[in-house]
This record gives sequence, structure tokens and C-alpha cells, in this order.
Amino acid sequence: MATQKPKLTLTSILTCPQCGHAETFDMPTDSCQWFHTCTACATGLRPKPGDCCVFCSYGSSACPPVQRGQDCCA
Repeated sequence: MATQKPKLTLTSILTCPQCGHAETFDMPTDSCQWFHTCTACATGLRPKPGDCCVFCSYGSSACPPVQRGQDCCA
């Protein structure tokens, strides 16, 4: 019996912790995004300790590798 793979969410809404600005982005499926500059206030975002990328820290969805249950960018 074949196992069905979970559907990946490939977009995420990044929310700036400084100003609250939210913006939708397409996530890369095979790499991490370690930096992002908020387009509203120019705050530089980096992953929180223990997170692999800005999507896992500030996004509405974790990055695709984490959604698959893999180590992200290991």
C-alpha cells in the first residue's frame, strides 16, 4: 500500500517582529533563507536560536524541508 506524501505549503507570510509588517513570499524548496530585510522598517531578520531559517522563525508556515520532517539545511 502506497503512503501518501503530505502536501507542502510553498508560500509563507513573514511578519516582522519589529513593526508587524506582513508580506507573502514563495519559499525555496531546497534551501534556507537565513536573512530577510523588512520592506517596511528595514529591520534585518535572522532565524531565532534553534530555528533553521527566517520562515521557521517568522513565517506562517515552516520551510519545505522541515514540513517534510527533514533537517533543514543540514
